[in-house]
Amino acid sequence: MKRVLIPTDFSDNSYGAIAYAVQMLAKEECTFHLLHTYTPAIYQSEYLLHSPGQVGLGDIYRVDSEEGLNKVRQRVLDEFTNPKHRFEIHSAFSILMDAMDELVEEEKIDLIIMGTQGATGAKEIFLGSNTVHAIKRAKGPILAIPFNYKYETPKKILFPTDYEIEYRESLLKELLFVASIHGATIDVMHISTNLELSPAQEANKSILANLLSEVKHRFHEVPDQRIVEAINSNQTKFNTNFLVMVKNKHTFLENLFLKPVINQIGFHTTIPFLVLPHHLLKVEAKV
Repeated sequence: MKRVLIPTDFSDNSYGAIAYAVQMLAKEECTFHLLHTYTPAIYQSEYLLHSPGQVGLGDIYRVDSEEGLNKVRQRVLDEFTNPKHRFEIHSAFSILMDAMDELVEEEKIDLIIMGTQGATGAKEIFLGSNTVHAIKRAKGPILAIPFNYKYETPKKILFPTDYEIEYRESLLKELLFVASIHGATIDVMHISTNLELSPAQEANKSILANLLSEVKHRFHEVPDQRIVEAINSNQTKFNTNFLVMVKNKHTFLENLFLKPVINQIGFHTTIPFLVLPHHLLKVEAKV
């Protein structure tokens, strides 16, 4: 049974993430946890002290939240009838990230799926602040779905790497899962710096090849360039419709979100973007 967490703010953007999730996992037994958080505009000192003027305010927000979640659940059931899928709703008076962290632990969530925010440009979808915060601190894999993305079965997966990670099955679990259930090809992309791979990189590449042995995959060396440029150009070349990267403090994805210049222009993606947190390596190490 797959356990998936999907935050929603009742927008078309967030519903798009739900629609993608149920279609991508159409043949899988799944429990989808729909989460909505609310924080009343006036909830500080007077609200916390139960001021007579604010008594019941939290209940109003809670009722609205639960009604919204029930409407979303019913909409999904009406549009995507699937006996393999069940939906649970969670309404929380909390900050989104705190509520997500709590549910990931309590419900043993396998995957978080969330929508990005709409962009001003027609061809670029920028990761919104909630998505970026989630990627930075998530305790599990996160799949970001671009606004207005029309579902395509993930058949071509682009996986940029610098071979600086000693890959393990625990880290690549969701990547292997998606590739396996859809018969996808994984295009492993390494940006060449005109230097030979170090012995450690060669060893990591060999480990990666072994882990990918049960799914279709190809290795590619591409000319030295910025990672965003490499992703954009090769996304077209490989007909990619699913992007996967590892978030590791020693690799380019972490730097991507930390560099002010990149933050200003906005890291963008026009296809679903799966981020695998590096700490998942530690999970396997403890087993």
